[in-house]
Amino acid sequence: MESELSKIVIFGGTGYIGKYMVKASVFLGHKTFVYARPITPHATPSKLQLHKEFHSMGVTIVQGEVEEHEKMVSVLRQVDVVISTFAFPQILDQLKIIHAIKVAGNIMRFLPSEFGCDEERVSPLPPFKAILENKIKIRRAIEAANIPYTFVSANCFGAYFVNYLLRPHDHHQQDHIVVYGTGQSKAVLNYEEDIGVYTIKVANDPRTLNRIVYYRPETNIISQLELISLWEQKTGRTFKRVHIPEEEMVKQSQTLPHPENIPVSVLHSLFVKGETMDFELGNDDIEASKLYPDSVFTTVDQLLDIFLIDPPQPATAAFT
Repeated sequence: MESELSKIVIFGGTGYIGKYMVKASVFLGHKTFVYARPITPHATPSKLQLHKEFHSMGVTIVQGEVEEHEKMVSVLRQVDVVISTFAFPQILDQLKIIHAIKVAGNIMRFLPSEFGCDEERVSPLPPFKAILENKIKIRRAIEAANIPYTFVSANCFGAYFVNYLLRPHDHHQQDHIVVYGTGQSKAVLNYEEDIGVYTIKVANDPRTLNRIVYYRPETNIISQLELISLWEQKTGRTFKRVHIPEEEMVKQSQTLPHPENIPVSVLHSLFVKGETMDFELGNDDIEASKLYPDSVFTTVDQLLDIFLIDPPQPATAAFT
């Protein structure tokens, strides 16, 4: 499949990570469709503005629900590649996309909503584990349906977690930063714009067919304490580290009501246990920065520079 000729539809393209996929798809020259929920009278100004921006870029927006099977099939028959960026409450809705792909019969590649850790190489606390089990169900359903796929483990959304961990917009937080656990475990922070670009690349790469691709550039592997120190160097400020012990986080995961128990479980997995970095990539594993040596990920250092110059606003996206 010639990448410049492939047509791509993105489900959830008006969501947090989805909009980066859409912009990357257009930037890389693909005819791009977005399948999104219909605009309602209660739509936010930012959502309306995003629709307007997509239209100006030449994106074809199809407003529909995943229950509208015939509409989905009709869209799928116009494209080659399907990317889903559904947030965790809608993960199992992808079963409807899988069914529509089977009926359409023409899709060359499906990338389900992964984009975090590799769910089959981590052992998180139960609230997070329940989400990842649903992602595993989608993997098995894709394989059972014999749909060509690529699974993407993009690790942590960089701008999202810089906002979450450092709170650069919180002007009341002048002297301290919360640290989860010891702060020494390593994680991988990748800028969302890069996640979008690399995902469009791997979606059209024959080398990634029916494989898992990891986004683990060495420049983006960092601990919380290292991140804070780097931020201090750039801002000229000094912050007190306020540690939340691991046992307290485990307790919160058990006692907080659902879904409030999910974020603490995710933080425990990523930044206390360091589960995105506690396994080695083998010779058979595919890592994106090595797959495309001529393309360069934005480093964590460069990402923090972006926050100093034109800081991305905090997002409300779930970080799974």
